[in-house]
Amino acid sequence: MDEEASYVCDACGEEIVVPIDVSAGTEQAYVEDCPVCCHPNLIHVEIYQDGAVSIWSEPEQDRF
Repeated sequence: MDEEASYVCDACGEEIVVPIDVSAGTEQAYVEDCPVCCHPNLIHVEIYQDGAVSIWSEPEQDRF
């Protein structure tokens, strides 16, 4: 399994490569600021039994 995957920033459209932490579980979600435009993205990661990884992002919503 690759230890990196990429998603497309919803704000600027850049492809961002991130490390995958398999020890964090098979379904993960976390917020990360885009290193290009600094907008926060909610990153979703799914790791399947065969080692395949699915990753996607969406804009972070205000939680106030």
